[in-house]
Amino acid sequence: MPKKEEKPKYRQDEHIVENKELNIWEALIPVFALVIMLAYNVFVFGDSAVDGSNQFILLLGGAVAAIVGFLNKASYKQMIAEVAENVRSTTGALLILLMVGALAGTWLISGIIPAMIYYGLHILNPTIFLAVCVVICAIISIATGSSWTTAATIGIALIGIGDVLGISLGMTAGAVLSGAYFGDKMSPLSDTTNLAPVMAGGELFSHIRYMALTTIPTISITLLVFVIMGFTVDSTGPTDASDILGIIDAKFNINGWLFIVPIVVIFLIIKKTPPLVALLIGTLLGGLFALIFQPEIVSSLGGGDKLTFESGYKGVLNAITGETQLDAPEEYRKLFKSKGMFGMLNTIWLIICAMVFGGIMDGIGALERITQSLLKMAKSTLGLFASTVGSCLALNITASDQYLAIVVPGKMFSKAYHDRGLAPENLSRTLEDSGTVTSVLVPWNTCGAYHSGVLGVGVGEYALYAVFNWLSPFMTLLFAAFKIKIKQLAAPSNA
Repeated sequence: MPKKEEKPKYRQDEHIVENKELNIWEALIPVFALVIMLAYNVFVFGDSAVDGSNQFILLLGGAVAAIVGFLNKASYKQMIAEVAENVRSTTGALLILLMVGALAGTWLISGIIPAMIYYGLHILNPTIFLAVCVVICAIISIATGSSWTTAATIGIALIGIGDVLGISLGMTAGAVLSGAYFGDKMSPLSDTTNLAPVMAGGELFSHIRYMALTTIPTISITLLVFVIMGFTVDSTGPTDASDILGIIDAKFNINGWLFIVPIVVIFLIIKKTPPLVALLIGTLLGGLFALIFQPEIVSSLGGGDKLTFESGYKGVLNAITGETQLDAPEEYRKLFKSKGMFGMLNTIWLIICAMVFGGIMDGIGALERITQSLLKMAKSTLGLFASTVGSCLALNITASDQYLAIVVPGKMFSKAYHDRGLAPENLSRTLEDSGTVTSVLVPWNTCGAYHSGVLGVGVGEYALYAVFNWLSPFMTLLFAAFKIKIKQLAAPSNA
């Protein structure tokens, strides 16, 4: 018997604000306003919308929510308190984003990412590339328990390989995220995998076993889709990768020793080292390896003709803090560019503004009202599952946080599942199948903003190809509709 796990300290103890003055249509006004404003803003600004205008639209959405709240006796103090709690809860994520930018900088100039691309091009081809992306990212994510770490390490390298092979960046990002979120869901090291059964009143390993019933078919279909894509997609990349291999060879000292750094980072995560600490160590090791194996690149970035203490210091710090672009032919320039910490500021700005909107929505009682309305629609077992899925999706859109998309529906629906005689594994599985995985499909959600920023691919570009992520809610509803493996309580309650 596995030992009983400790209760994870995420946001499961967070209260849910109620406002009896607010009705469902009033609660939905800020949501409709935000969606309309964001749609028009993206139409006008296109891809550059994330450079600032979307952030302001989120604040305008928050202003609309505040007006609705004032008209329904919600206090300004309560709204600000919820905004403060939301922003505080993202502190770790924001610091991780900064550290991911720093890590990408040192991993570029040290040759770690170029080495991954170099060896990857030797063993991968367009036909199997997408399916292999899913498998590799699934393995790494199960081992680390983190889709974020997977995207920030192997994900960045796979994006580069896919770009050279001429495969759509959206397809590659979709494959990376499909595998990463499969592993994130199924790993006992994952925070959401621990959080979901706590909210439902279940147990971790029972939750994982029960979740496999829907997750295994979903990832199997996902793999099949990417295998078919591999045989049908037209690769616009060069049939001969010798050009890019030659460029990497000429610019970097490529060798197997460089892989020590990512192996150390993955090992640290497996050993439950806090991700922020593991990424900091990976960043520092990347800088050290850059000084050892790529002294010419470091000295050049530091403004010197040869490597000295000053030029080495400046070169590494420039790569960590700012955007780095190494010389390369135009068609390959993106492979030799990193964002550094500076390049993550737009994503951080987006997350903070999203937390303002979500905090005000919670502060006026809109989140509670929307979830309660969905719960009232649950007249059958399928209706209960569908209401849970809808609630998770609504929270990912309105609260912009995957933890809240698990916590709020978990609190709201746990009694309903118990009263229907349904085991808590039904709820915890549905929370993960709809709350965890769909967060990455919302551009202003912390997960969508993070992965878009790290991989350099817009949510709109990869959403269709993130097959595992959008297919998972349909799979859990399919099981509910046909009453497949719906676990009952040992003694059903009729209360």
